[in-house]
Amino acid sequence: MLKFFTRSNTYFLIEKIIRFINSIFFLILLVALTFALFLSPLDYIQGDVVRIMYVHVPSAWIGLGCFSFITFLSIFNFIFKLKNFFLISKSLAPIGLLFTCLAIVTGSLWGQPTWGTWWAWDARLTSMIILMFFYLFYILVLKYFKHQEEYAVKASSIIAIVGSVNLPIIKYSVDWWNTLHQPASIKITGSSSIHSSMMVPLLLMLLTFLLYSALIFLMKYKTEIIRIKKKNIKRL
Repeated sequence: MLKFFTRSNTYFLIEKIIRFINSIFFLILLVALTFALFLSPLDYIQGDVVRIMYVHVPSAWIGLGCFSFITFLSIFNFIFKLKNFFLISKSLAPIGLLFTCLAIVTGSLWGQPTWGTWWAWDARLTSMIILMFFYLFYILVLKYFKHQEEYAVKASSIIAIVGSVNLPIIKYSVDWWNTLHQPASIKITGSSSIHSSMMVPLLLMLLTFLLYSALIFLMKYKTEIIRIKKKNIKRL
């Protein structure tokens, strides 16, 4: 299985996947926006403001998912010492930061008309800000040790593993403390409180954001592979 992560086996696969995503992305985006903006119903209390959910929720999921995956890869990098695990994490970090910031901004835009305030230092919002700073620390370490890759791998892995402590706090903060943020409406185990007429556009927007994330990740990962190949050629 580990052979899959070698650069020689992944480069041409990346090219094919990028072409495939490009061929379907705008069609899926059009369908998702049609459902989110026109076909989904108004909320009986929030009205049109509820449509911010279709950007906010998938952004938060992807921000959390990227950091979780970076942590997983950082742990495995300590075990298997595979450079590609580091390259994958390095390529994922800017995407995770982007969607974490997008979740914070859209949450603020949603909170003002819903809660009457742009921001509140409750557990969910504060822990999301902390996640954003862990992303920033991770990326800054990569920039600082740009020419010392061994130190970059170790320092960034430590940041990811320490930062992972914040992930369950984000997830369960609305259950552990009284916060302005509502409890989870979608549950993997148990019944969800969101109607299918809103669930469909939400999942379509999630798919759109995932495809966009995959596209950006693959392009950045391919760039990293090319950079390493050029670096090796110069050494010859």
